[in-house]
Amino acid sequence: MYTLGEFIIDNKKYFSHSIESLLRLFSAIKLAAKAVHKEVNKAGLTKNIGSSGKTNIQGEQQQKLDFFAHNIFINSLKNRDIVCGIASEESKDFIIINKKENIKDKYIVLIDPLDGSSNIDVNVPIGTIFSVYKSKYNNDFLTIDDFLQNGSKQILAGYIIYGSSTILVYTTGNGVHGFTLDPSIGTFYLSHPDLMFPDENKIYSINDGNYIKFSNGIKKYIKYCQKEKRNGGPYTARYIGSLVGDFHRNMIRGGIYIYPQTSLHPKGKLRLLYECNPIAFITEQAGGKASNGYKRILEIEPIDLHQRTPFICGPMNMVSKLENFIKNYDE
Repeated sequence: MYTLGEFIIDNKKYFSHSIESLLRLFSAIKLAAKAVHKEVNKAGLTKNIGSSGKTNIQGEQQQKLDFFAHNIFINSLKNRDIVCGIASEESKDFIIINKKENIKDKYIVLIDPLDGSSNIDVNVPIGTIFSVYKSKYNNDFLTIDDFLQNGSKQILAGYIIYGSSTILVYTTGNGVHGFTLDPSIGTFYLSHPDLMFPDENKIYSINDGNYIKFSNGIKKYIKYCQKEKRNGGPYTARYIGSLVGDFHRNMIRGGIYIYPQTSLHPKGKLRLLYECNPIAFITEQAGGKASNGYKRILEIEPIDLHQRTPFICGPMNMVSKLENFIKNYDE
């Protein structure tokens, strides 16, 4: 059974950058993921759940485990001599590491340390999302432009889901692969090779409690999902409220994830750099499609570290169908 490290080494021909640096990067990610896994699994016993009483840069209540996960991932990545800059959903500004050293062969990491953290106290799956780029090295120091690269420039993207088991899923542009943590020995083993959206798609995931705030195109599509007759009847609604949890289920079971713009959030609510770009990269590598309703997510040019966007991802046929509804009823 492949460990994550063994798998990377055996597939090094598919990664155009340094395998040694990739292994070191994953070493940092695995170490932090195991620490978060351990803390999440004992959170109720240690009272490390609930709000910290602070708000993050997004203006949202920061959970105690948000703060813990942010610090664990930042410190773990800092301690590897391969990362020159980090941006976190929990921080206003990016973090420069070893600013006096050559950044040419080092990585930029953007991370959502704990996605879905508001669900911690009800034991719903939560996760970490990460995205990796090469620095632009136009200068001898990092600038905001190193972080504002569009999603097509990603060299690695992935997520860790902390649920009934802890699974690390990643892509470097050559398929999507999942590795399950054996907590007894602290090793990630290959459990989900070559993940692809299945041919049969039967799930739609959206918070339809916001139905009244949706555009006509989204409303029409929801009705289509509820009424359209096909083998097995209408689509099934499944929504957790954790992007990692919803996406992971949909990629395995077959379904579309929708977080559209609303009258309250006309620019959408999910973050382009920390959530949408990495999940979009994985989606496309799994044979799916990711869009804001009008444009491919990976082609959007970022203008702000905390930029938001509407987000749709899933099997190509389902996303294209929704785009047609938006085109026909919203334009």
